[in-house]
Amino acid sequence: MIGRIAGILNYRAADHVLIDVRGVGYLVYVSDRTMASLPALGEGCALYTELLVREDNLQLFGFLSLQEKEWHRLLISVQGIGAKASMAILGTLGPNGIGRAIALGDWASVKAAPGVGPKIAQRVVNELKDKAYAVMALGTVDDNLSAPVIDDSVIEDAPVASQPKAAKPSKRNTSAAAQADALSALGNLGYAPADATSAVAQAASDNADADTSTLIREALKLLAPKG
Repeated sequence: MIGRIAGILNYRAADHVLIDVRGVGYLVYVSDRTMASLPALGEGCALYTELLVREDNLQLFGFLSLQEKEWHRLLISVQGIGAKASMAILGTLGPNGIGRAIALGDWASVKAAPGVGPKIAQRVVNELKDKAYAVMALGTVDDNLSAPVIDDSVIEDAPVASQPKAAKPSKRNTSAAAQADALSALGNLGYAPADATSAVAQAASDNADADTSTLIREALKLLAPKG
């Protein structure tokens, strides 16, 4: 199984790229969203990958983050969703968007992906609503694109560098961590994963850049009995 590749971006096509890894070219299919995020030709890049095995063909699909890869694996588990439809959904909504759509039961957003009809979109939302929590909790760290491609031949003679200062987390990664912590807290309070995920997704949508305590407070308001 090939789970991740890192090399030089050598070629772009409409739906796939060629990544040169020490003289071996790997053809990797990607979504439109991933394609737009890749660097220029000749630069280093890395992608998490999923290998699709068929009787007459092997295909690699590439993703910016582990969360995106896990969404792909969940999506293709739904009857009627193949690799092509999964990539269309991820390309249209992104990992955060698909998580929010499923948590909120918003099948119309899923239907917006090319080639996905209303029945399939509703099936995606209904079948994955109880599984969204675990994938959303992974966060969306996609720092693999900036990872340099290292030449092993120069490692031995390289001088020892001083320890760099820890990078300040981005707002996107901080938000993902806050949502994961809020989901965990609600789970510890006894709320069902599907209910907690929906409430946190709505709270995050209504309160941009909210911290964990704010998300928990707003989610609890949404989960409080009405009337």
